Amino acid sequence: MGKLFGTDGIRGIANKDLTPELAFKVGRIGAYILSKGKKGKIVVGKDTRKSGDMLEAALTAGICSTGLDVISLGVVPTPAVAYLTKKYDALAGIVISASHNPVEYNGIKFFNSDGFKLRDEVEEEIEELVLKDEDIDLRPISEDIGQVIVEEEGYKHYVNHLKSTIKGDLKGIKIAVDCGNGALFKIAPILLEELNGEIIVINDKPNGSNINVECGSTNPSMIKSLVLETQADIGLSFDGDGDRLIAVDEKGHIVDGDHILAICGTYLNRKGKLKNNKVVGTVMTNMGLDEYLKSKGMDIVKTAVGDRYVLEEMINNDYVLGGEQSGHIIFLEHNTTGDGLLTSLQLIQIMKEEGKKLSELNSLMTNFPQILVNARVKNELKNSYLEDEKIREEIERIEKMFHGKGRVVIRPSGTEPLVRVMIEGKDKEKIEKVAEELAKLIKERLGS
Repeated sequence: MGKLFGTDGIRGIANKDLTPELAFKVGRIGAYILSKGKKGKIVVGKDTRKSGDMLEAALTAGICSTGLDVISLGVVPTPAVAYLTKKYDALAGIVISASHNPVEYNGIKFFNSDGFKLRDEVEEEIEELVLKDEDIDLRPISEDIGQVIVEEEGYKHYVNHLKSTIKGDLKGIKIAVDCGNGALFKIAPILLEELNGEIIVINDKPNGSNINVECGSTNPSMIKSLVLETQADIGLSFDGDGDRLIAVDEKGHIVDGDHILAICGTYLNRKGKLKNNKVVGTVMTNMGLDEYLKSKGMDIVKTAVGDRYVLEEMINNDYVLGGEQSGHIIFLEHNTTGDGLLTSLQLIQIMKEEGKKLSELNSLMTNFPQILVNARVKNELKNSYLEDEKIREEIERIEKMFHGKGRVVIRPSGTEPLVRVMIEGKDKEKIEKVAEELAKLIKERLGS
């Protein structure tokens, strides 16, 4: 049996891997399991990909066939669906998006009634029934069939919620915005203008095919250029579904997720709002953040890669701030998932309140160099690297060599026959050599 759900829902090439037939089954089985026999509604939103209409129609048909109604939000960011699921007292929320991936991909991800991503065991329950191709014994008829409720202005509730998370407005701040031709193409300019920010916007004209194309958070060179050309105070670059942010300071320097955690963690700590004095990151979080936080009396807790694991750690241990280097930042006081627009507002509020330029805030932490090298291996062996004695001994030798000032992170690829080798330390030339040598050893031991 294959695997349907990855770290962020179901994802694949639309109409090839992620077909309308599969979307129908996922909608039907997902609705059945998440409703637990209750009548109610499911909130559905999507990004700007052309395939979104096709998949939404199939998914919606599956949901309605179980007797549940669908609240169709149209094009909205992922965090809006998470927020509105709870706002509308829905049984679940679903986003049709492949986030930062190319346009030919699409995806389906679920939120439970509280706006949180599903637990692994719930996804596995849906997955098992879908992949076994077993239908459920539920066929309501007549007035018991579900219907579609179109909420074209539902996003306004989300916009108003975001406004409530800051004091005052954005007057006096010049903001460059790259919408990535994605789900925030309309909402981001509306929010920032209503808060009196002076904005310059690019990539806000999606055509179904240009989402993430040489723009957005995975292509920050575009927002860097715009900031420097327009002398903006801050640049904001969003991904396709709006759940991550890569910012740029007024000098054109990148402000990634680690630096955002440093800035926001420091601010919350000063305000006495950083619960348990800890920030949550992942194993890919730069050690520069560890070093900075400890120097300021704070600490970091690290999880597996994936904002869902960051969120689980936050919920289980009552933390309020967490995120990833890629720009997924979770402010649990305000939303239940990564939120690019929310993060933008928090950053700008800190700039205004402290009277500091973003470049000054961006210099709080200093990155350790990180080198990532891929080792191509046999697919069936990619998760077995620690079972090889020579590889294990070499990893242990490298870590001892660093004396706590560097580390080795090994991650098998979820989709390719690759083992990703990440080495981090203060000496860039040294870690480049070490990374290449370790990747070569892994390839020799586990490759063809």
